[in-house]
Amino acid sequence: MAASYLLLAGNVSPAQAQVMDRDIGSAPSQLVATPLPPNATTQTSVPAFSHPEVVIKNPLSAWLRARGINLLIDNTNEFAGAITPPTRGSNPGFVNYKQGASNAGQYAVQLDIDWEKLAGWQGFATHMITVGRYGTTANRMFGDWLNHASETYGGGGNVVVHLVYMYGEETLYGGRLAIAAGRMAEISDFAASPLFCNFQNASMCGRPKGITDTNFDAGYPASTWGFRVRGRPAQSVYIQTGLYPIEDGIYQVYQHRTGFKFNGANIIGYAAPIETAWEPIFGHRTLPGHYKLGAQLFSTPQSDNFLDIDGRPYALTKAKQKTHSASWATWAMFDQRLLHYRDKDSGLTALWGITYNDPHTSLREYVAYGALLNRGFLRSRPFDTMGFAFTYTKIAKGVSLTEQYLMARGGTMPNHATGVQRGAMVMEANYAIHIMPGIIFTPLFEYYIHPNAQNNLRNAALLGFKSHIQIM
Repeated sequence: MAASYLLLAGNVSPAQAQVMDRDIGSAPSQLVATPLPPNATTQTSVPAFSHPEVVIKNPLSAWLRARGINLLIDNTNEFAGAITPPTRGSNPGFVNYKQGASNAGQYAVQLDIDWEKLAGWQGFATHMITVGRYGTTANRMFGDWLNHASETYGGGGNVVVHLVYMYGEETLYGGRLAIAAGRMAEISDFAASPLFCNFQNASMCGRPKGITDTNFDAGYPASTWGFRVRGRPAQSVYIQTGLYPIEDGIYQVYQHRTGFKFNGANIIGYAAPIETAWEPIFGHRTLPGHYKLGAQLFSTPQSDNFLDIDGRPYALTKAKQKTHSASWATWAMFDQRLLHYRDKDSGLTALWGITYNDPHTSLREYVAYGALLNRGFLRSRPFDTMGFAFTYTKIAKGVSLTEQYLMARGGTMPNHATGVQRGAMVMEANYAIHIMPGIIFTPLFEYYIHPNAQNNLRNAALLGFKSHIQIM
Protein backbone atom coordinates (compact mmCIF):
# COMPACT_ATOMS: atom_id res chain seq x y z
CA MET A 1 0.00 0.00 0.00
CA ALA A 2 1.13 3.61 -0.07
CA ALA A 3 3.03 3.19 3.18
CA SER A 4 5.12 0.51 1.55
CA TYR A 5 6.91 3.36 -0.23
CA LEU A 6 8.41 4.44 3.06
CA LEU A 7 10.72 1.49 3.57
CA LEU A 8 12.29 -0.33 0.64
CA ALA A 9 14.30 -2.58 2.90
CA GLY A 10 15.34 -2.94 6.46
CA ASN A 11 12.85 -3.20 9.28
CA VAL A 12 9.82 -4.58 7.47
CA SER A 13 8.14 -7.85 8.28
CA PRO A 14 8.28 -10.54 5.59
CA ALA A 15 4.60 -10.32 4.82
CA GLN A 16 4.79 -6.53 4.58
CA ALA A 17 7.58 -6.90 2.03
CA GLN A 18 5.68 -9.32 -0.21
CA VAL A 19 3.08 -7.17 -1.91
CA MET A 20 2.72 -6.53 -5.63
CA ASP A 21 3.88 -2.95 -5.05
CA ARG A 22 7.37 -4.44 -4.70
CA ASP A 23 7.85 -6.72 -7.67
CA ILE A 24 10.94 -6.36 -9.84
CA GLY A 25 10.64 -3.18 -11.88
CA SER A 26 8.89 -1.17 -9.18
CA ALA A 27 12.07 -0.06 -7.40
CA PRO A 28 12.48 3.30 -9.24
CA SER A 29 8.89 4.36 -8.58
CA GLN A 30 9.22 3.28 -4.95
CA LEU A 31 12.25 5.51 -4.59
CA VAL A 32 10.52 8.47 -6.26
CA ALA A 33 7.68 8.23 -3.75
CA THR A 34 9.83 7.86 -0.62
CA PRO A 35 9.82 11.14 1.36
CA LEU A 36 12.74 12.15 3.49
CA PRO A 37 12.54 10.54 6.94
CA PRO A 38 11.89 12.68 10.03
CA ASN A 39 15.06 14.20 11.45
CA ALA A 40 16.90 13.53 8.19
CA THR A 41 20.58 14.44 8.11
CA THR A 42 22.69 15.72 5.23
CA GLN A 43 25.03 12.73 5.33
CA THR A 44 25.36 11.19 1.87
CA SER A 45 24.47 7.52 1.58
CA VAL A 46 22.92 5.07 -0.88
CA PRO A 47 19.16 4.59 -0.35
CA ALA A 48 18.19 1.10 0.80
CA PHE A 49 17.49 -1.41 -1.97
CA SER A 50 14.26 -3.30 -2.44
CA HIS A 51 14.26 -6.42 -0.27
CA PRO A 52 11.09 -8.50 -0.75
CA GLU A 53 10.53 -11.83 0.95
CA VAL A 54 11.43 -14.96 -1.03
CA VAL A 55 10.13 -18.50 -1.37
CA ILE A 56 13.32 -20.03 -0.05
CA LYS A 57 15.86 -17.98 1.87
CA ASN A 58 19.47 -18.62 0.98
CA PRO A 59 22.70 -17.58 2.69
CA LEU A 60 24.22 -16.38 -0.61
CA SER A 61 21.71 -13.50 -0.86
CA ALA A 62 22.45 -12.38 2.68
CA TRP A 63 26.21 -12.61 2.08
CA LEU A 64 25.95 -10.54 -1.14
CA ARG A 65 23.63 -7.97 0.40
CA ALA A 66 26.01 -7.38 3.28
CA ARG A 67 28.63 -6.45 0.68
CA GLY A 68 26.36 -4.11 -1.26
CA ILE A 69 25.11 -6.50 -3.95
CA ASN A 70 21.35 -6.97 -4.24
CA LEU A 71 20.33 -9.78 -6.63
CA LEU A 72 16.60 -10.48 -7.13
CA ILE A 73 14.87 -13.02 -9.38
CA ASP A 74 11.12 -13.31 -9.85
CA ASN A 75 8.40 -14.56 -12.18
CA THR A 76 5.06 -12.91 -12.96
CA ASN A 77 2.49 -14.93 -14.88
CA GLU A 78 -0.86 -13.60 -16.16
CA PHE A 79 -3.77 -15.59 -17.56
CA ALA A 80 -7.01 -14.20 -19.02
CA GLY A 81 -9.86 -15.89 -20.84
CA ALA A 82 -12.99 -14.39 -22.38
CA ILE A 83 -16.32 -15.66 -21.00
CA THR A 84 -18.31 -13.71 -23.62
CA PRO A 85 -18.34 -14.33 -27.40
CA PRO A 86 -16.80 -11.68 -29.69
CA THR A 87 -18.61 -9.58 -32.28
CA ARG A 88 -19.77 -11.42 -35.39
CA GLY A 89 -20.96 -10.00 -38.69
CA SER A 90 -20.14 -9.24 -42.31
CA ASN A 91 -17.25 -6.84 -41.57
CA PRO A 92 -14.05 -8.50 -42.92
CA GLY A 93 -12.22 -7.33 -39.81
CA PHE A 94 -14.39 -9.57 -37.62
CA VAL A 95 -13.31 -12.81 -39.31
CA ASN A 96 -10.42 -13.57 -36.96
CA TYR A 97 -12.21 -12.61 -33.76
CA LYS A 98 -12.77 -15.54 -31.44
CA GLN A 99 -13.60 -16.41 -27.87
CA GLY A 100 -10.43 -17.67 -26.29
CA ALA A 101 -7.87 -17.51 -23.52
CA SER A 102 -4.23 -16.56 -23.33
CA ASN A 103 -1.29 -16.69 -20.99
CA ALA A 104 1.60 -14.25 -20.78
CA GLY A 105 4.46 -13.91 -18.37
CA GLN A 106 7.84 -12.56 -17.49
CA TYR A 107 10.90 -13.72 -15.60
CA ALA A 108 13.11 -10.90 -14.36
CA VAL A 109 16.52 -10.41 -12.79
CA GLN A 110 17.42 -7.25 -10.87
CA LEU A 111 20.98 -6.35 -9.88
CA ASP A 112 21.66 -3.35 -7.62
CA ILE A 113 25.18 -2.55 -6.47
CA ASP A 114 25.98 -0.23 -3.58
CA TRP A 115 29.43 1.05 -4.54
CA GLU A 116 29.72 2.78 -1.19
CA LYS A 117 29.89 -0.61 0.52
CA LEU A 118 31.76 -2.34 -2.27
CA ALA A 119 34.40 0.26 -3.16
CA GLY A 120 33.95 3.28 -0.87
CA TRP A 121 32.28 5.50 -3.52
CA GLN A 122 30.03 7.46 -1.23
CA GLY A 123 26.38 7.76 -2.33
CA PHE A 124 26.84 5.93 -5.67
CA ALA A 125 24.82 2.92 -6.83
CA THR A 126 24.10 1.17 -10.12
CA HIS A 127 20.88 -0.54 -11.13
CA MET A 128 20.18 -3.10 -13.84
CA ILE A 129 17.17 -5.21 -14.83
CA THR A 130 16.84 -7.85 -17.53
CA VAL A 131 13.67 -9.74 -18.46
CA GLY A 132 12.45 -12.53 -20.66
CA ARG A 133 8.82 -12.53 -21.77
CA TYR A 134 6.57 -15.22 -23.18
CA GLY A 135 3.00 -15.83 -24.30
CA THR A 136 0.33 -13.55 -25.77
CA THR A 137 -2.67 -11.48 -24.68
CA ALA A 138 -6.40 -12.18 -24.97
CA ASN A 139 -7.73 -8.72 -25.85
CA ARG A 140 -6.84 -8.92 -29.55
CA MET A 141 -9.06 -11.99 -29.88
CA PHE A 142 -12.13 -9.77 -29.47
CA GLY A 143 -10.75 -6.80 -31.40
CA ASP A 144 -9.12 -4.56 -28.78
CA TRP A 145 -5.69 -3.08 -29.57
CA LEU A 146 -5.69 -0.28 -26.98
CA ASN A 147 -5.41 -2.07 -23.63
CA HIS A 148 -3.78 -5.45 -23.09
CA ALA A 149 -5.55 -7.90 -20.83
CA SER A 150 -2.11 -9.04 -19.61
CA GLU A 151 0.42 -6.32 -18.86
CA THR A 152 3.48 -8.55 -19.18
CA TYR A 153 2.78 -9.09 -22.89
CA GLY A 154 4.93 -7.23 -25.41
CA GLY A 155 8.04 -5.08 -25.43
CA GLY A 156 10.39 -7.83 -24.28
CA GLY A 157 11.84 -8.57 -27.71
CA ASN A 158 10.91 -12.28 -27.74
CA VAL A 159 14.42 -13.18 -26.57
CA VAL A 160 15.83 -15.01 -23.56
CA VAL A 161 17.44 -11.85 -22.14
CA HIS A 162 16.16 -8.33 -22.82
CA LEU A 163 17.82 -5.34 -21.12
CA VAL A 164 15.27 -3.09 -19.43
CA TYR A 165 17.61 -0.51 -17.93
CA MET A 166 21.18 -0.03 -16.71
CA TYR A 167 22.19 3.22 -15.06
CA GLY A 168 24.13 4.82 -12.25
CA GLU A 169 22.80 7.17 -9.58
CA GLU A 170 24.58 9.48 -7.16
CA THR A 171 22.66 10.46 -4.02
CA LEU A 172 23.80 13.58 -2.16
CA TYR A 173 22.93 15.60 0.96
CA GLY A 174 21.06 12.84 2.74
CA GLY A 175 18.73 12.15 -0.20
CA ARG A 176 17.96 15.80 -0.95
CA LEU A 177 19.60 15.52 -4.38
CA ALA A 178 19.83 12.51 -6.70
CA ILE A 179 21.44 12.50 -10.15
CA ALA A 180 21.13 9.54 -12.53
CA ALA A 181 22.32 8.75 -16.05
CA GLY A 182 22.53 5.75 -18.35
CA ARG A 183 20.05 3.50 -20.13
CA MET A 184 16.86 4.49 -18.35
CA ALA A 185 13.12 3.81 -18.51
CA GLU A 186 11.76 7.35 -18.23
CA ILE A 187 8.26 6.30 -17.12
CA SER A 188 9.71 4.30 -14.24
CA ASP A 189 10.61 7.67 -12.67
CA PHE A 190 7.98 10.05 -14.08
CA ALA A 191 4.19 9.54 -13.89
CA ALA A 192 5.00 6.40 -11.91
CA SER A 193 3.61 4.55 -8.91
CA PRO A 194 4.33 1.06 -7.56
CA LEU A 195 0.60 0.79 -6.78
CA PHE A 196 -0.46 0.55 -10.44
CA CYS A 197 0.71 -3.05 -10.85
CA ASN A 198 -1.53 -4.38 -8.13
CA PHE A 199 -3.69 -4.82 -11.25
CA GLN A 200 -3.15 -6.96 -14.35
CA ASN A 201 -4.69 -5.02 -17.25
CA ALA A 202 -2.28 -2.76 -19.12
CA SER A 203 -4.60 0.24 -19.11
CA MET A 204 -3.51 0.56 -15.44
CA CYS A 205 -0.27 -1.42 -15.04
CA GLY A 206 2.59 -0.46 -15.23
CA ARG A 207 1.21 3.10 -15.80
CA PRO A 208 -2.05 4.56 -17.10
CA LYS A 209 -1.73 3.84 -20.80
CA GLY A 210 -2.25 7.41 -21.97
CA ILE A 211 1.18 8.48 -20.80
CA THR A 212 2.92 6.35 -23.47
CA ASP A 213 0.47 7.23 -26.22
CA THR A 214 3.14 8.52 -28.61
CA ASN A 215 5.52 5.56 -28.24
CA PHE A 216 8.22 8.17 -27.62
CA ASP A 217 8.14 7.66 -23.83
CA ALA A 218 10.50 4.93 -22.72
CA GLY A 219 8.54 2.84 -20.23
CA TYR A 220 9.35 -0.57 -18.79
CA PRO A 221 10.59 -2.79 -20.46
CA ALA A 222 12.01 -0.21 -22.92
CA SER A 223 14.78 2.29 -22.22
CA THR A 224 16.85 4.99 -23.88
CA TRP A 225 19.89 7.01 -22.94
CA GLY A 226 18.78 9.46 -20.29
CA PHE A 227 19.70 11.96 -17.60
CA ARG A 228 17.56 12.78 -14.57
CA VAL A 229 17.97 15.00 -11.53
CA ARG A 230 15.66 15.01 -8.50
CA GLY A 231 15.68 17.46 -5.64
CA ARG A 232 13.81 17.44 -2.32
CA PRO A 233 13.62 21.00 -0.97
CA ALA A 234 11.38 19.84 1.89
CA GLN A 235 10.65 16.56 3.63
CA SER A 236 7.37 15.96 1.76
CA VAL A 237 8.10 17.74 -1.55
CA TYR A 238 10.19 16.79 -4.57
CA ILE A 239 10.76 18.20 -8.03
CA GLN A 240 12.51 16.34 -10.82
CA THR A 241 13.38 16.82 -14.45
CA GLY A 242 15.48 15.15 -17.09
CA LEU A 243 16.40 14.79 -20.74
CA TYR A 244 15.80 11.60 -22.71
CA PRO A 245 16.76 11.09 -26.36
CA ILE A 246 13.79 9.72 -28.32
CA GLU A 247 14.77 6.52 -30.13
CA ASP A 248 12.62 5.40 -33.03
CA GLY A 249 10.99 2.00 -32.52
CA ILE A 250 11.80 1.57 -28.82
CA TYR A 251 8.94 -0.93 -28.40
CA GLN A 252 9.58 -2.74 -31.68
CA VAL A 253 11.68 -5.81 -32.34
CA TYR A 254 13.50 -4.46 -35.40
CA GLN A 255 15.31 -1.81 -33.32
CA HIS A 256 15.33 -3.04 -29.75
CA ARG A 257 14.94 -6.80 -29.78
CA THR A 258 17.49 -7.34 -27.01
CA GLY A 259 17.64 -3.83 -25.54
CA PHE A 260 21.42 -3.84 -25.87
CA LYS A 261 21.59 -1.55 -28.93
CA PHE A 262 23.51 1.47 -27.61
CA ASN A 263 24.78 3.32 -30.71
CA GLY A 264 22.03 5.97 -30.77
CA ALA A 265 21.78 5.89 -34.57
CA ASN A 266 17.99 5.93 -34.35
CA ILE A 267 17.68 9.02 -32.11
CA ILE A 268 15.03 11.29 -33.67
CA GLY A 269 14.50 13.89 -30.95
CA TYR A 270 14.31 14.52 -27.21
CA ALA A 271 11.76 14.24 -24.41
CA ALA A 272 12.01 16.73 -21.53
CA PRO A 273 9.76 15.87 -18.55
CA ILE A 274 9.23 17.78 -15.33
CA GLU A 275 7.29 16.64 -12.27
CA THR A 276 6.63 17.82 -8.75
CA ALA A 277 4.79 16.17 -5.88
CA TRP A 278 3.57 16.69 -2.35
CA GLU A 279 3.79 13.61 -0.13
CA PRO A 280 1.94 14.27 3.14
CA ILE A 281 1.44 11.70 5.90
CA PHE A 282 -1.71 12.28 7.93
CA GLY A 283 -3.22 10.53 10.96
CA HIS A 284 -0.16 10.22 13.20
CA ARG A 285 1.90 8.97 10.23
CA THR A 286 -0.53 6.18 9.30
CA LEU A 287 -2.23 7.78 6.27
CA PRO A 288 0.37 8.56 3.55
CA GLY A 289 -0.55 10.25 0.30
CA HIS A 290 1.11 11.30 -2.96
CA TYR A 291 -0.11 14.22 -5.10
CA LYS A 292 1.89 14.75 -8.26
CA LEU A 293 1.68 16.99 -11.32
CA GLY A 294 3.83 16.68 -14.40
CA ALA A 295 4.31 17.55 -18.05
CA GLN A 296 6.73 16.85 -20.85
CA LEU A 297 7.68 18.19 -24.26
CA PHE A 298 8.61 16.03 -27.26
CA SER A 299 10.87 17.69 -29.84
CA THR A 300 10.21 15.06 -32.51
CA PRO A 301 7.99 16.10 -35.45
CA GLN A 302 4.64 14.31 -35.42
CA SER A 303 1.79 14.08 -37.89
CA ASP A 304 -1.56 15.78 -37.31
CA ASN A 305 -4.32 13.25 -36.67
CA PHE A 306 -6.84 15.09 -38.89
CA LEU A 307 -5.45 17.87 -41.10
CA ASP A 308 -3.28 17.80 -44.21
CA ILE A 309 -0.58 20.32 -45.13
CA ASP A 310 -3.25 22.70 -46.49
CA GLY A 311 -5.40 22.55 -43.37
CA ARG A 312 -8.06 20.21 -44.78
CA PRO A 313 -9.03 16.66 -43.69
CA TYR A 314 -6.34 14.36 -45.10
CA ALA A 315 -8.81 11.46 -45.19
CA LEU A 316 -10.72 13.40 -47.88
CA THR A 317 -7.87 14.98 -49.82
CA LYS A 318 -5.42 12.05 -49.51
CA ALA A 319 -2.70 14.68 -49.24
CA LYS A 320 0.24 14.51 -46.86
CA GLN A 321 -0.64 15.04 -43.20
CA LYS A 322 0.30 18.30 -41.52
CA THR A 323 3.47 18.03 -39.43
CA HIS A 324 3.83 19.51 -35.94
CA SER A 325 7.38 20.35 -34.90
CA ALA A 326 6.72 19.34 -31.29
CA SER A 327 4.02 17.88 -29.02
CA TRP A 328 3.34 17.52 -25.32
CA ALA A 329 1.72 15.45 -22.58
CA THR A 330 0.55 16.25 -19.04
CA TRP A 331 -0.56 14.28 -15.99
CA ALA A 332 -2.10 14.66 -12.55
CA MET A 333 -1.83 11.57 -10.32
CA PHE A 334 -2.93 11.14 -6.73
CA ASP A 335 -3.16 8.42 -4.11
CA GLN A 336 -4.20 8.64 -0.48
CA ARG A 337 -4.70 6.10 2.26
CA LEU A 338 -8.12 6.75 3.70
CA LEU A 339 -8.30 4.18 6.49
CA HIS A 340 -5.68 2.38 8.53
CA TYR A 341 -6.17 -1.09 10.02
CA ARG A 342 -4.00 -3.09 12.38
CA ASP A 343 -0.81 -3.72 10.43
CA LYS A 344 1.57 -0.92 9.46
CA ASP A 345 1.14 -1.69 5.76
CA SER A 346 -2.63 -2.20 5.82
CA GLY A 347 -5.56 0.05 5.01
CA LEU A 348 -7.85 1.38 2.31
CA THR A 349 -6.10 3.47 -0.34
CA ALA A 350 -7.67 5.44 -3.20
CA LEU A 351 -5.94 6.25 -6.49
CA TRP A 352 -7.22 8.69 -9.08
CA GLY A 353 -5.83 10.84 -11.87
CA ILE A 354 -5.71 11.82 -15.51
CA THR A 355 -3.20 11.97 -18.36
CA TYR A 356 -3.91 14.52 -21.08
CA ASN A 357 -2.06 14.58 -24.40
CA ASP A 358 -1.70 16.99 -27.29
CA PRO A 359 -5.11 16.52 -29.00
CA HIS A 360 -3.70 17.28 -32.47
CA THR A 361 -1.11 14.49 -32.50
CA SER A 362 -2.37 11.86 -30.06
CA LEU A 363 -4.55 8.78 -30.39
CA ARG A 364 -5.66 8.92 -26.74
CA GLU A 365 -6.55 12.52 -25.97
CA TYR A 366 -6.91 11.65 -22.31
CA VAL A 367 -7.09 8.69 -19.95
CA ALA A 368 -8.82 9.10 -16.58
CA TYR A 369 -8.54 6.44 -13.90
CA GLY A 370 -9.63 5.55 -10.39
CA ALA A 371 -8.91 2.62 -8.09
CA LEU A 372 -9.30 1.28 -4.55
CA LEU A 373 -6.86 -1.04 -2.78
CA ASN A 374 -8.00 -2.59 0.50
CA ARG A 375 -5.17 -4.45 2.24
CA GLY A 376 -5.63 -6.32 5.51
CA PHE A 377 -9.39 -5.74 5.77
CA LEU A 378 -9.99 -9.35 6.84
CA ARG A 379 -8.44 -9.95 10.24
CA SER A 380 -7.87 -13.61 9.37
CA ARG A 381 -6.05 -12.62 6.13
CA PRO A 382 -3.95 -9.61 7.16
CA PHE A 383 -1.73 -9.60 4.05
CA ASP A 384 -4.36 -10.13 1.34
CA THR A 385 -5.51 -7.23 -0.87
CA MET A 386 -8.83 -6.51 -2.55
CA GLY A 387 -8.61 -4.23 -5.58
CA PHE A 388 -10.93 -2.47 -8.00
CA ALA A 389 -9.84 -0.17 -10.85
CA PHE A 390 -11.26 1.49 -13.91
CA THR A 391 -9.80 3.55 -16.74
CA TYR A 392 -11.65 5.64 -19.29
CA THR A 393 -9.93 6.39 -22.60
CA LYS A 394 -11.10 9.29 -24.78
CA ILE A 395 -9.90 9.08 -28.39
CA ALA A 396 -8.79 12.39 -29.92
CA LYS A 397 -11.51 14.09 -31.96
CA GLY A 398 -9.30 14.27 -35.05
CA VAL A 399 -8.82 10.49 -35.02
CA SER A 400 -12.57 9.87 -34.75
CA LEU A 401 -13.36 12.25 -37.62
CA THR A 402 -10.62 10.78 -39.81
CA GLU A 403 -11.94 7.26 -39.28
CA GLN A 404 -15.47 8.43 -39.98
CA TYR A 405 -14.41 9.82 -43.36
CA LEU A 406 -12.33 6.74 -44.20
CA MET A 407 -15.18 4.37 -43.40
CA ALA A 408 -17.57 6.32 -45.60
CA ARG A 409 -15.13 5.99 -48.52
CA GLY A 410 -13.99 2.43 -47.89
CA GLY A 411 -10.46 3.54 -46.98
CA THR A 412 -7.91 1.66 -44.88
CA MET A 413 -8.53 2.29 -41.19
CA PRO A 414 -5.68 3.13 -38.76
CA ASN A 415 -5.12 1.59 -35.30
CA HIS A 416 -6.53 -1.83 -36.34
CA ALA A 417 -9.97 -0.25 -36.16
CA THR A 418 -13.06 -1.96 -37.58
CA GLY A 419 -15.26 1.00 -36.67
CA VAL A 420 -14.98 4.61 -35.54
CA GLN A 421 -13.02 4.95 -32.30
CA ARG A 422 -14.42 7.30 -29.68
CA GLY A 423 -14.08 6.07 -26.09
CA ALA A 424 -13.52 2.94 -24.02
CA MET A 425 -13.58 1.79 -20.41
CA VAL A 426 -11.70 -1.09 -18.78
CA MET A 427 -12.57 -2.33 -15.29
CA GLU A 428 -10.85 -4.88 -13.08
CA ALA A 429 -11.72 -6.45 -9.74
CA ASN A 430 -9.25 -8.77 -8.04
CA TYR A 431 -8.28 -10.41 -4.78
CA ALA A 432 -4.55 -10.92 -4.08
CA ILE A 433 -3.98 -13.94 -1.84
CA HIS A 434 -0.75 -14.14 0.13
CA ILE A 435 -0.24 -17.91 -0.27
CA MET A 436 3.07 -18.17 1.55
CA PRO A 437 6.31 -16.20 1.82
CA GLY A 438 7.28 -15.15 -1.71
CA ILE A 439 4.08 -16.21 -3.47
CA ILE A 440 0.99 -14.15 -4.33
CA PHE A 441 -1.94 -15.54 -6.34
CA THR A 442 -4.56 -13.09 -7.62
CA PRO A 443 -7.86 -14.26 -9.17
CA LEU A 444 -9.41 -11.43 -11.20
CA PHE A 445 -12.26 -10.26 -13.40
CA GLU A 446 -11.83 -7.78 -16.29
CA TYR A 447 -14.57 -6.06 -18.25
CA TYR A 448 -14.08 -4.10 -21.49
CA ILE A 449 -16.76 -1.57 -22.48
CA HIS A 450 -16.47 -0.65 -26.18
CA PRO A 451 -13.27 -2.61 -26.93
CA ASN A 452 -10.77 -0.68 -29.04
CA ALA A 453 -12.95 2.39 -28.27
CA GLN A 454 -15.50 1.19 -30.85
CA ASN A 455 -19.26 1.18 -30.28
CA ASN A 456 -19.68 -1.57 -32.89
CA LEU A 457 -17.76 -4.15 -30.83
CA ARG A 458 -19.50 -6.21 -28.16
CA ASN A 459 -18.40 -5.65 -24.56
CA ALA A 460 -16.05 -8.36 -23.30
CA ALA A 461 -15.78 -10.05 -19.91
CA LEU A 462 -12.69 -12.03 -18.87
CA LEU A 463 -11.72 -14.21 -15.95
CA GLY A 464 -8.11 -14.85 -15.09
CA PHE A 465 -5.36 -14.76 -12.53
CA LYS A 466 -2.01 -13.18 -11.84
CA SER A 467 0.74 -14.97 -9.95
CA HIS A 468 3.96 -13.57 -8.56
CA ILE A 469 6.79 -15.74 -7.28
CA GLN A 470 9.85 -14.12 -5.69
CA ILE A 471 12.55 -16.73 -6.23
CA MET A 472 15.57 -14.88 -4.85
